Amino acid sequence: MQQNTVKSSGPWWKYWHVWMVVGGPAVVVIACMVTIYLAITRPDPLVNRDRYYEASQTMDPKAAAASLAPAGQARNHAATGVLPAPASPAK
Repeated sequence: MQQNTVKSSGPWWKYWHVWMVVGGPAVVVIACMVTIYLAITRPDPLVNRDRYYEASQTMDPKAAAASLAPAGQARNHAATGVLPAPASPAK
């Protein structure tokens, strides 16, 4: 007569597959919590607009005009290498 024996499996924490399934999302959740903590406790400083205007007064007038150029002109300057024309004052 043959005896049917069932091998008992070990506890769940001894299988590496479980740690792969549970460990990946657990690491992501912990990283998210750390990121939220850092974002709340270390906010970005406000930018003082006057700082840019003060800096533009000390530099060459052409460089100052180019640094305050609209985004489209600055993008085109970066692509072509041609300096943008100074913006005319608003009337």
